[in-house]
Amino acid sequence: MSDQNDLPEEPSDRGSATSSVHAGELRQQEANAITTPIYQTSTFWFRNSKEVTDYQEGKSDREEYGRYGNPTWRAVERKISALEGGEETVLFASGMCAATTTFMALLEEGSHLIVTSDCYRRTRQFIEQFLSRMGVEWTVIEPSNLDAFRDAIRPNTKIFFTESPTNPYLRVIDVPAFTEVARAAGVMTIIDSTFATPVNHRALDDGADLVLHSATKYLGGHNDLLAGTVTGPRETIDPVRKALGVLGGIIDAHAAWLLLRGIKTLDIRMARHNENGLALATYLETHPKIKSVFYPGLPSHPDHEVAQRVMKGFGGVVTFEIETDLEGAMRFIDSTQIPYQAPSLGGVESLIELPVTMSFWDKSKEERARLGITDTLVRYACGIENSADIIADIEQALAKV
Repeated sequence: MSDQNDLPEEPSDRGSATSSVHAGELRQQEANAITTPIYQTSTFWFRNSKEVTDYQEGKSDREEYGRYGNPTWRAVERKISALEGGEETVLFASGMCAATTTFMALLEEGSHLIVTSDCYRRTRQFIEQFLSRMGVEWTVIEPSNLDAFRDAIRPNTKIFFTESPTNPYLRVIDVPAFTEVARAAGVMTIIDSTFATPVNHRALDDGADLVLHSATKYLGGHNDLLAGTVTGPRETIDPVRKALGVLGGIIDAHAAWLLLRGIKTLDIRMARHNENGLALATYLETHPKIKSVFYPGLPSHPDHEVAQRVMKGFGGVVTFEIETDLEGAMRFIDSTQIPYQAPSLGGVESLIELPVTMSFWDKSKEERARLGITDTLVRYACGIENSADIIADIEQALAKV
């Protein structure tokens, strides 16, 4: 049976397309297969007692029980580590599981967390409803406000957590500037890079301590799995991996294999996502029925200069407001023919949603206003269809408004 010693050494200068395909996988697989097998097993047996003691003493690199690891997972973890330029990655059952487990592993009673206002609402919900029970304090700042970040740091501040780009307004964090301030204060920086992917931005290279992904999105790429990852230095990752073994939010072997397969085309898919996102945003910005467009690739975006500096591409998500009311926005959504109306992003199929009726339906009008969620705000997650077809479909749908 192949083991870790069969792993080819990864040249550090390989491009992301090559690493997406080859990184992290054994060159010699079982039965001379090219693809990594699905190890559909819950436990792993030992041939004798010496193998058990060698494993317990850390003298052998093997698996013991399905909650602690699986060879299919390991291939995914190594591949993402190579793409992100990190020492180690932990794979989870979902992006939310990655976030919550990481918070629980690294925060303790009396510690303080800084988070940006424009972020996934379930992450905010976990911070507000669950971390508070652990005695964790938090402060919310506006994205990209470095002065507000400096002012928010306390003696007990342990983590700065933000998305980049953020959801849904696609704010881009000046990661080098923020991490310089954070490191000087002894604060750990965790970047949720789901919207960027390692193809568009390697946050670890810019000073982040950990990078998190909802691998359900671009990494998987086909709207057919749930997964999450956290990548960083081995010393920082170790307590997160141990927490996963206790809390049990593990991915199954088949989903891990689907993720492994999806990542192989990440680089070429992101090229099309980037192309489609920029084309759609450029088109919308000049349309008379569009009030505003939020896309970091546009000069009109507040973080365009930062995005140009830290990102290689700007992704496939475009957020915009229509000059209409809620009824008109719903008519627009229902008139589109290419995207599916659904709450996600990053797949080969385009998706569209009205945050007011999808992600924030349970919030009051006042609560939505505080979060910047208007009745006519639309989030369009471009797939890999032809950009001309996406734009023509938007054009006919806007004609119905």
